[in-house]
Amino acid sequence: MSRTRRRLFIQILLFVVTLVTTTIAGAEWMHGTSLFYANPPLTFTQVLEGLYFSVPFLLVLTFHEFGHYFTARYNKVKVTLPFYIPLWFGPFTTMGTMGAFIQLRSRVKTNKQYFDIGIAGPLAGFFVALGLLWYGFTHLPPADYIFTIHPEWKALGDQYPQHVYTEEALAGRGAVKLGDNLLFWFFEKFVATGPVPSPYDMANYPFLFAGYLSLFFTALNLFPIGQLDGGHILYGLVGRRWHRIISPIIFVAFLFYAGLGWFKYQDFNQSNTDDFLIQAGYLAAYIGLNFMAMSRLHPDRWTVAALALGMVLMQLVISYFFPAVEGYRGFLLFAVMLGRFLGVYHPPAEIEVPIGWKRQLLGWFSLLVFVLCFSPKPFIMFE
Repeated sequence: MSRTRRRLFIQILLFVVTLVTTTIAGAEWMHGTSLFYANPPLTFTQVLEGLYFSVPFLLVLTFHEFGHYFTARYNKVKVTLPFYIPLWFGPFTTMGTMGAFIQLRSRVKTNKQYFDIGIAGPLAGFFVALGLLWYGFTHLPPADYIFTIHPEWKALGDQYPQHVYTEEALAGRGAVKLGDNLLFWFFEKFVATGPVPSPYDMANYPFLFAGYLSLFFTALNLFPIGQLDGGHILYGLVGRRWHRIISPIIFVAFLFYAGLGWFKYQDFNQSNTDDFLIQAGYLAAYIGLNFMAMSRLHPDRWTVAALALGMVLMQLVISYFFPAVEGYRGFLLFAVMLGRFLGVYHPPAEIEVPIGWKRQLLGWFSLLVFVLCFSPKPFIMFE
């Protein structure tokens, strides 16, 4: 078998496996239980219902990747078909995938090409996500749909929200609340033609959940950092010199927000020596994590160490004066992967030319899309 056919076989296999894992994940979210722990066990028909999640979600993901693919081919840049990444942990409910990626097989020569290839994917996926959300919010099931997921709530009658949305009840069932973003809010307020579910139950509605995740991943890709799609767009808009200034500033701000409030000054204001030492150990590990995330910002390790320590000290100062202010630690792993492995800076193009006003408008439009899709706290877990 030739290398090309072997790669195509792997790509098809990965897509099929990803379809299976996202279908299982969709069934788990719809029925509010893990496939391993379901009691009674999920039937084959119930698992197949996960296709209501997997098909639209993978449709958005596929349009995103083929937006990159066809634009690269148009610019005569050699590129592979998408590699899908399945992800299913069995007992632990996941989204079924870590997304997909294409490989560029030849060098991108101009900043225009970087811009075009970078922006095509998220915009293609975004417009499909809009259609998905429009369908989901105009085809909402009746209010008693939630009783098919939680039949025990039906006995509580119209008063069930007062019982099932308390902190104790939410923690008891490990609920996940979807965060706010401007576009989702617009569809809830102005498009929905039926009863809008509680944000604590939104994950049980496959079209809405698939649409929300599509917005979430679109926003992540549009961060104007490094070699993310947003980083390519930023590079095309401002060139290498300004990208090397703007991208690390945005990255450091993002990392700062991710860890804000994780450790607070009040945590160390205690008389118990053992608790103090435990907190100090966790804090040292957290400083090391920040060091890892910023390790490629500057060649001098002492400078990076000073940045990591300074960031944590600033977070502690803010927590002293504003103890209620918190970021979203769920972003921290992404920030570490971005800073340590993907990089914050952008490889230089051989040729840099003005991209023209049409591309500039598209670039600013992509920033608007990012603002509409971004949620400061996308997933709030109750444990």
